[in-house]
Amino acid sequence: MSPFSSEAAWLCLAVTAALGGLVLCKLNKSPGPVGKKVACLGGLWGGACLLSLPLFWALILFSLSCVLLYIHLSGQELLPVDQKAVLITGGDTGIGHALSKYLDQLGFTVFAGVLNENGSGAEELRRTCSKRFSVLQLDVTNSQQIKEAYSKVVQKVQNRGLWAVVNNAGILGLPTDGELIPMAHYKRCMDVNFFGAVEVTKAFLPLLRKSKGRLVNISSIGGVVPLLKMAAYGSSKAALAMFSAVMRQELSKWEVKVSTIHPGGFKTNIVGTSELQDKLEKDILDHLTPDVQEDYGQEYILAQKKFFNLINYQSSDLSPVLQDIRHAISAKSPFTFYTPGPGAYLWFCLVSFSPTGIFDYFNKKIHSFHNGMLRICTVPHWKN
Repeated sequence: MSPFSSEAAWLCLAVTAALGGLVLCKLNKSPGPVGKKVACLGGLWGGACLLSLPLFWALILFSLSCVLLYIHLSGQELLPVDQKAVLITGGDTGIGHALSKYLDQLGFTVFAGVLNENGSGAEELRRTCSKRFSVLQLDVTNSQQIKEAYSKVVQKVQNRGLWAVVNNAGILGLPTDGELIPMAHYKRCMDVNFFGAVEVTKAFLPLLRKSKGRLVNISSIGGVVPLLKMAAYGSSKAALAMFSAVMRQELSKWEVKVSTIHPGGFKTNIVGTSELQDKLEKDILDHLTPDVQEDYGQEYILAQKKFFNLINYQSSDLSPVLQDIRHAISAKSPFTFYTPGPGAYLWFCLVSFSPTGIFDYFNKKIHSFHNGMLRICTVPHWKN
């Protein structure tokens, strides 16, 4: 006798329809990017079940999958804002600036740490944001400013605690070959991108423990993928990612959740002004030994600024990053790892699962747009 009798058929169909309806209701309450990904995966899985299994077992398996999806999506529902307080570093420009406005519009009590409290970015935040909003002078490499910022936050939040800290402040430097980057630039990247985030975290953790809140560190896809020209920047972001992974485990006993954001290609002001780029280029030339200058060739060294042209073609729509950060701050069960941006997750998969030779080949191909050429490639009979 076939296990798929008419009674069983109607029962399985009814259960599957009910579970599917519950999952769809949960999807409507989930943030956009998360809901779309889950819906796509669910649809592909359901189609695979129906095509590869007998109808009875396909419905059974699909129903169990709906149960698991429902449990998963329950953790993705966003908690009410209730004027939760959030500290954001690097609010002068870029992601930090846009995130400060975005969270303020959602009803959060936002503390935006800025490098220059009298700068145009800080003034714009004061002008456009609500009365809940506060601008703090906060150079993350300045221990005294971190302490003063902590005192101001404590004074305002009092017994509520601080719900979230978003370590966003960061610098890029001049992207070039690792041998050409002066040691001062390596140290500066580590000071801002890593040590600054660590010190801010250590200072504000007592407030996060009180609220059982969130620590969100903005790393980069360059912190998990070895991108050419990014030795200083990528190393500092990789250190931040490892710090986040350790803190996630250590802070779980206080129910503080830690997430790391690894944005892909977004156009921000992290590259700095053209005057700053000229200064960085001069620093590189001033610190090179004659042997290194001869080996690389001045034409190649001077062409390094052309790498910034690539950034001009990156996406200026920061909404994927902002939505992922909001999810990390507000979801009942936030993810530990986010990769917003076109191709960011594909890069992560490529470096994680493909043979090294294949990754290196594609990485070099993508960066072959650079017009500068090593002298060793252009001068015949070069010395061994």
